[in-house]
Amino acid sequence: MTNSPEILFLLVGRGGSKGLPGKNLREIGGLSLTGYKAIAARQSRYCSRLIVSSDSPEIRAEATRYGAEMLFERPAELATDTASSNDVVLHAMDWIETHEKRRYDAIMLLEPSSPFATPEHFDEAVELFAARKASLVVGMRETEVSSIFVGTLGKDGSIGGIVEKMLTTTAQRRQDQAIEVTMNGALYLVGWDAMRKHRKIYADPSASYGIMMDRMHSIEIESAADLAYASYVIEHGMLDASPWRRPA
Repeated sequence: MTNSPEILFLLVGRGGSKGLPGKNLREIGGLSLTGYKAIAARQSRYCSRLIVSSDSPEIRAEATRYGAEMLFERPAELATDTASSNDVVLHAMDWIETHEKRRYDAIMLLEPSSPFATPEHFDEAVELFAARKASLVVGMRETEVSSIFVGTLGKDGSIGGIVEKMLTTTAQRRQDQAIEVTMNGALYLVGWDAMRKHRKIYADPSASYGIMMDRMHSIEIESAADLAYASYVIEHGMLDASPWRRPA
């Protein structure tokens, strides 16, 4: 690929996590979730630079241990439950533009809670971004259940809305449904100019794309049960762990 875009990889993580305290520093197979994301990021052929944004000194130290730069401490107002990823990305962009007087072509937002994205996934996202002149590329996974079988449960226990949808199709077996996908949290690659223009990650449907990732690489960790499952997957060789054992 010629004229490779310059991509700023941004590893983020709050110190507080209600679902799983200390989540971003929890370990799977002897490596923290933050370490998984940092190691893979540094191996991407398109990682121009990897920086960390966190309110936690421990997370910042862990990220820098695996090669990230610590340029700033995340402000307290961006470390609350209500602070959005949009705000965190814009803060990093503002810092770079203000203190370094520069811009990148795009910013790759990485969350440790989806630890198993590989360097190849990042490369695929950047190549799709460039080929499609996209404003956004995200990681995607297949949904467990077709949207035909999903709806709301009424206060009285009614599932009428779901049954109505089911009656609109003759293909009611799961295996007869078209594959549907959803975001997996593994990566968010957003164009610098697009983020400046819209000030949010999800903004332009016509320029938004996704790369498919399998179920194992799409594991998201929000609870102790998720962490136990991810650990089982690594410890039993159900997922190739070699990307995180290569020297970064």
